[in-house]
This record gives sequence, structure tokens and C-alpha cells, in this order.
Amino acid sequence: MQDVQVDVWSTEIEELFLRIGHRFGRVDLRRRMRAYVRGLLGPVGRKNSWQLAEHAGHATPHGLQNPLSRARWNPDDVRDDLQEYVAERLGGPDGVLIVDDTGFLKKGTVSAGVQRQYSGTAGRTENCQIGVFAAYASSRGRALVDRELYLPKSWTGDRDRCRAAKIPDDRDFATKGDLAKNMIQRALASPLPIAWVTADSAYGQEWRLRRMLEEVGVSYVLAVPKSQHTLAGRIDFAIAQAPDDAWESHSCGNGAKGPRVYDWAAAKLPSVPDLDGENPTHDRWVLARRSLTRPQEIAYYLAYAPTDTAVAELVRVAGARWAIEECFQAAKNECGLDEYEVRRYPGWYRHITLAMLAHTFLAAMAAAAGTEKGAAETVPVPLRPSPWRKSGDSWQLTARHHLSADVSSAR
Repeated sequence: MQDVQVDVWSTEIEELFLRIGHRFGRVDLRRRMRAYVRGLLGPVGRKNSWQLAEHAGHATPHGLQNPLSRARWNPDDVRDDLQEYVAERLGGPDGVLIVDDTGFLKKGTVSAGVQRQYSGTAGRTENCQIGVFAAYASSRGRALVDRELYLPKSWTGDRDRCRAAKIPDDRDFATKGDLAKNMIQRALASPLPIAWVTADSAYGQEWRLRRMLEEVGVSYVLAVPKSQHTLAGRIDFAIAQAPDDAWESHSCGNGAKGPRVYDWAAAKLPSVPDLDGENPTHDRWVLARRSLTRPQEIAYYLAYAPTDTAVAELVRVAGARWAIEECFQAAKNECGLDEYEVRRYPGWYRHITLAMLAHTFLAAMAAAAGTEKGAAETVPVPLRPSPWRKSGDSWQLTARHHLSADVSSAR
């Protein structure tokens, strides 16, 4: 059986190499790319250039450094191939696109985009680079599908520094939210079947991102800070007024210790005729997640979903956000996502893209072997009559003051 599995994996990795091989113009470059990716997948202690070269049987690392530095190939083309591969192997009608960032700790000041900045990975301010990523998750599996390097103003405001790091002259300052919007637009134009978008509050609080998704009819469940304004006022004030009957217990997916069960409260917001027309096809929601053991810990979300969407589906999408954290952990631990030694801008994109490719191959093989778990079943608690306004089978919040006056604050 082990020999059969090795044969299957060997066949699949060769098919993947054939898929992207035309992106690398010369035979020697294709061989080096293959050796690099095989090294990222191999039993290498620390996946730096020396150890990858030793794994490939090379006397020096120069040959494997070439695809990251001097060789001519476009990592964005490989990213596009990767997205097509993910759509084929992991795509599903329940697909969720997830946006988040991760930090890469670095020494010195010459690595593109490095500075002292907050890293959620470290949980503190560190000297690091920040990469903004998009992941795709469905009941078939999950994988990273796009990436952008965040460049602080300390970099984009110094063109000489940028040129030394090979940062293109047309690369201006862009917020992490801007980078996220660009990746979302690319993903929506790709073969990936995307039904939902989710992200943490750093991205969910940007009304331009939410409005962009609404304009193209893509549903979302986005975390927001407790100070987020809605058509019903501040979201934490609105949720604080929810009666006990409005809270339901749901599992939002399986964690390391089993189902992640929380209390959830959800209510529809009033429609906005100027934005939604006379016959809206989607509803806007406020959603809150409360810890069972520490009820003072509440997370808040804004959602936009088709009119027949159940609360359990909103909970599922909110829980899907953890998939990108699992992708980061797996890609770093198994595929060397964070073990690069490149300093220049093109090298970052090249290594990160090839590491994403290696991780996607593992995700596809896990899905083919049936080891990926499907979407977790929810565990709802039946609703009982409540003083909160209820229409049909869903809760609703009435607008605070005048609806038209709150459109701008909701943004």
C-alpha cells in the first residue's frame, strides 16, 4: 500500500510540474524549480538554500538560488496556475475565500518591506515583513491561493531604497485592505468557485471592501471591532440589547479538541433602498459569537447573504476563517513558507509562490485520500418567543434614528 501511495504522489507531482512547466522558459530552469519544490516537500530540517541543495544532491546552493534571483519567470503566472489547480482539486459550491496576514521575523533593514511593526503571528511589535494572503476553503480542503507583500510608507517613500530591493517603480503605498481587495478581485475573476468571503476585523471594518463585495453580489461574513457602526447603532450596543432567547449554540467547525461550540446571536438589518432596490435579493446581518465559558468574550461580525440564508450557514462561514491559520501553520511547518533567505522583492514573491505550490499539492493529496474533514455540522438550540423583533424564522433589528442618516455611519 505504501508503494501505491508513493506512485500516486509521484504521478500527481509530475502532473503539477507539467501544468506550470511552460512558465519556466529553459530546461535547466524547470529542473531547478522541480528540485526546489521537491526540497520544500522533502524531509529537510530547515529549508534554506544550503539544506535544499544538499537534499537535491547539489554541491552548492547557487543552482537553487537561481530560480529566486537571476532567472526570468513571473510568479504571478504560477499563482494563476495554482488557483486553477485548487479550483479543480478543492473547489466546491460552499467555497470560502479567506483573507488574513502573517508576519515573517527578520534581522536588519534591507529585506523588502521590513521594519518594526505589529505582527499578529508574534503577538507584538517586531522587526518583520508582513504578507497579506488569501486562502480558499471548502468541504474538500483548504489552500493558500494568493499573496502580497505589504510595503510600509518608510519603504514606498524612499525610491532609492526600493530600487536597491528591486521593488518596481510603479509599486506605490497600499494599505493591507487595498492589497486584500486586489486579491479578492483576482480570485473572483479566477476559476475558483467562491460563494463567500470572510476575514478578521482588520479587513472587515473597511466599508469599501464590504461595498465592493455587495456590488458584485458576493456574500460575506466579516469580523468587525466592537465599535463598528451599523444601521442599528454601534454593534456592541445592539448586541448587548439582545435577549437571552436570541442566543443559539452552534458549532462553527472542528478544532484540535473537537467541535468549536459558541453561543451566537444574529439579526437582520433594515434594507437600504438606495443600495438594494425595491426587491432585495440579499440581507445584511449583525452576528455575535460569545464564549460558553467566558461570556464576556464576544466577537462581532457583519454579514451579507442571500435572503434565504440560515444562521447556521453564517456561523459556518465565520468559522471558516480559522482555515487560513491552519494553512499558515502547515505551509510554514511542512513547506518552508517562512524559511527563505531572499532579501529582494522578486525573490520574496518567487519563494512564497513555490512554497504555496508545495502546500497546495499536499492539500490536494490529502483531499484525494479523504483525510480532509467536511464542514462541521451545527448544533442549534431551538428558538423560543422573545421580545426582540422577529419576522419569520429570523431576528431583526430596527434602525436607530432615521435610516438615511445612518447610511454614512454604517460605512
